[in-house]
Amino acid sequence: MNIFFDCDYTIITWDGKLRPGVTEIFRRLTEDGHIIYVWSGAGIRWYEVRTHGLERYVTDCFHKPLYDYHRRMKDLGVTIMPDMVIDDYPDIVNALGGVRVKPYVYERKSDTEMDRVYQIITAFDAKGYSVGAPKGSTQDCSG
Repeated sequence: MNIFFDCDYTIITWDGKLRPGVTEIFRRLTEDGHIIYVWSGAGIRWYEVRTHGLERYVTDCFHKPLYDYHRRMKDLGVTIMPDMVIDDYPDIVNALGGVRVKPYVYERKSDTEMDRVYQIITAFDAKGYSVGAPKGSTQDCSG
């Protein structure tokens, strides 16, 4: 699957600290055969990807649309259609399908959202739906 991870408040805090479990989930997902992309409404974020040593797992970075998601992807040069979106913002998850996570605004060492995201992705990949969600829908993991 083409899995698109949002940057701000999904994989990093407001001041650029990496969310616990991001490196591990990126490694595991790529080992499982998935393709990882990072996108952001604030623009292309290769700097953050490289700063945290994630470039070996990330295929590309894109500017994320903030509204009218399907049409705006083309306008912003997003050349790959997401199979699943991981984001703290519910509207894009609802529009494109994926997993909503709790916003990671401040560093919290005890955060386990990426573990939950991995479980949902692997269940969806294996069964075509995630645990506790109807077939064809995605799981909101915002708790």
